[in-house]
Amino acid sequence: MGHLLMENQNALIVDAMLTPATGTAEREAAEAMLGRQPGRHRATLGADKGYDAAAFVASLRGLNVTPHIAQNTARRSAIDGRTTRHPGYAVSQRTRKRIEEAFGWIKTTAGFRKTRHRGTARAGWMLTLTAAACNLIRLPKLLAAS
Repeated sequence: MGHLLMENQNALIVDAMLTPATGTAEREAAEAMLGRQPGRHRATLGADKGYDAAAFVASLRGLNVTPHIAQNTARRSAIDGRTTRHPGYAVSQRTRKRIEEAFGWIKTTAGFRKTRHRGTARAGWMLTLTAAACNLIRLPKLLAAS
């Protein structure tokens, strides 16, 4: 599975990681990528319902990350009113879909729907290179807007 970490302000990919597909790979990769980020300022993580697990939310809070995760209403959500009452939560829920644009570009334009490389190391390197190329495609649009 390929995982990307994006900053919401400019929609640039700041980290990429490839892991074996397990039931908890997405949450484990998110924790690992957030742990590698420099700085000690408060950050937020916008994510879908698959990340709404009590242990994951607790580990995010331990990393000084506010979990802006979509609530899973089919069961008791780990995201409570102290998070959802803030306007930033609504903003994160609107902007979290921008990561799908990067995944779409990587799969279609960059041809990463089916990798040509074998092994986690080579495929992971290609994912990182492709994510960097995605950022390079995005940069002229950001510079033109500023």
